[in-house]
Amino acid sequence: MRFLSTFSGLACAVVLQSSVLPAHAASINDHIQYLPDGANLAFLAQKIGASSPAVAYNSEQMALPASTQKVLTALAALLQLGPDYRFVTTLESHGAVNAGKLNGNLVVRFSGDPTLKRQQIRNMVAELKKRGVQSIAGDVIIDTSVFASHDKAPGWPWNDMTQCFSAPPGAAIVDRNCFSVSLYSAPKAGDNAFIRVASYYPVQMFSEVRTLAKGSSDAQYCELDVVPGELNRFTLTGCLMQRAEPLPLAFAIQDGASYAGAIVKDEMLQADIRITGSLRRQTLSSPAGTVLVQTQSAPLHDLLTIMLKKSDNMIADTVFRTIGHERFSVPGTWRAGADAVRQVLRHKAGVNLDNSIVVDGSGLSRHNLISPATMMQALQYIAQHDNELKFIDMLPLAGYNGTLQYRAGLHEAGVDGKVSAKTGALQGVYNLAGFITTASGQRMAFVQFLSGYAVPPEDQRARRVPLARFESRLYKDLYQSN
Repeated sequence: MRFLSTFSGLACAVVLQSSVLPAHAASINDHIQYLPDGANLAFLAQKIGASSPAVAYNSEQMALPASTQKVLTALAALLQLGPDYRFVTTLESHGAVNAGKLNGNLVVRFSGDPTLKRQQIRNMVAELKKRGVQSIAGDVIIDTSVFASHDKAPGWPWNDMTQCFSAPPGAAIVDRNCFSVSLYSAPKAGDNAFIRVASYYPVQMFSEVRTLAKGSSDAQYCELDVVPGELNRFTLTGCLMQRAEPLPLAFAIQDGASYAGAIVKDEMLQADIRITGSLRRQTLSSPAGTVLVQTQSAPLHDLLTIMLKKSDNMIADTVFRTIGHERFSVPGTWRAGADAVRQVLRHKAGVNLDNSIVVDGSGLSRHNLISPATMMQALQYIAQHDNELKFIDMLPLAGYNGTLQYRAGLHEAGVDGKVSAKTGALQGVYNLAGFITTASGQRMAFVQFLSGYAVPPEDQRARRVPLARFESRLYKDLYQSN
């Protein structure tokens, strides 16, 4: 841990950076001692509407925003798309229905709805059957033209790609493009473990997992890995120690169009709708046909509430690409989304992202960079326009809900119910961006960008203890400030 004597130079740097209250400048330095050695802090606090900060520490320093990036995504979405925007999925065709036959192709047009469920597809197919369609004299086309280019953003770690929290946010998403399996160890050590996958999931799983005997010396470094292949084929490799119960696992779909297409086809077979042609994918935009059936998401404001409360990456990144699609009338790409967010925030909210790096909407990318001062511009706009935006209530509330429900440092600071903020966490990163209502009733915006946070291997189980000590003291002081 650090000692106060090491910060005499830092205190001067803080004062030079902005008009910081001396008491707060000292308290920041006092609190840094609780962080692990080598941690980097950038912090800014400012009363709503004030012309200068109350506390500023490295406030111009660029940092990984992690999931606080979702604050920018949500604000841009509300300003560009509006709170009532909905994602719409349609079954459409240019053909006519005669004597139970659809004479033409059936287009399933996906819109990037991050909340679309298989049950909704089943309901659409059932409605199609009710409208008299018993067979399709053409192809079933999975249209994903609303988005283009890669479904994975630049800067996403390769080893997160198969994790459900970073499932590729493509145009076609069904049940969050995540599926679960059970891995059973073999009765005999040395044999392959075996996998069970519910028939509900149109995926193929193969096991190359070696079963280890209990107490095996190899167990300490026994790891599992999953290797994705084409058309949602996955191979599990590594080893698994013998166990009585199966090991539950979940993986992210890598090919959303193929997955959705297989589900649509299966639901049509279940409904006894015959398909004369084949199932194929369409990535280029085509003229819309007559909409036969459609389903839609909840309003955008509801989706953004889930996104912010639960830090939902899938919603964030599909919304991000949709902002680009809607603003520029082009297929949604990461570049279009980034350019659109920059334009919307500058022109409609006065937030200047010129020296920031914006790559995705979720904050998963390690390429994103932003300073507390820039994030503060967005927070100030949000607070001053919250009557129209209704934004602050969408944020997690300390001690009550979302990712702040059990934030130990804020609870120890006695600010449960007083802090509404977005969290942001990556390896070695613990961020917060939001609002605190002080003891005097003053609302203050704050940004905490904390990176380079690491503890020795033996302290991993208690790795957040220094964080809790730091935050409990910092936010108690902020709460008690005038």
